[in-house]
Amino acid sequence: MNASAPSSTDPQPDTLVAERSADLSELLGHLTTCWDDDRRLLARKLHDTLGSSMTALTMHLALLTQQLPQEKVLQDRAAQMKQLLMNIIGANRDMQLALWNDKLEFLGIKAAISELVSEFGAAHPIKARASLPDDEASYPREVGVALLRCAEEGLRNVLAHSQASEVEVILDDDGDAVTLTVRDDGVGPAAFDPNDQRCHGLRLLRERASFLGGALSVAANGARGTRLTLTLPLPGLSGA
Repeated sequence: MNASAPSSTDPQPDTLVAERSADLSELLGHLTTCWDDDRRLLARKLHDTLGSSMTALTMHLALLTQQLPQEKVLQDRAAQMKQLLMNIIGANRDMQLALWNDKLEFLGIKAAISELVSEFGAAHPIKARASLPDDEASYPREVGVALLRCAEEGLRNVLAHSQASEVEVILDDDGDAVTLTVRDDGVGPAAFDPNDQRCHGLRLLRERASFLGGALSVAANGARGTRLTLTLPLPGLSGA
């Protein structure tokens, strides 16, 4: 029996692949949005429950310490307990920031990037600076998160691969699109392959950009260094 010829109305393989890729891209975009929401809620719970409880315990311990006999052993033990509580409060705050930068939500993208770059420069022997617009623009949450994640990933790659002495994070908004650029004076993109399947951070950033109708690029920064650029359109965001 001869097999029937494919119908002219059957989807072509290229069309099926394109549709499948679009479906997977949309699904990954949705998952990253859900992931961000979960991280935000968990950070808020850590602040509202564990953080508040630790602060209350510190106050109670201070009151109890005032009532203790002025014996060195007891006072030293109280001081140790206070230090343990302070360590837990600090660790809780670090976990909150690792999950969700609350400055992004309450103070805006400029404050979040400014703090990120400042802390990076203080922690590593790389001169770091931020170039930010004078005005504070209001972006949808998913756009602000994508911009901040791009800055974080760019700084991580500078530290891991670039051998740079300077890095600059630039935020630019021309009204039609917002662009986040991380550029350094290091060895350039030849030091690593940004398309390597193991570069999961960059791959996720590309999917975020695609989901929001934008684009991510990695290129040489002139004669020396690397430039990571995320561009997102402001009107008609596909993920909004």
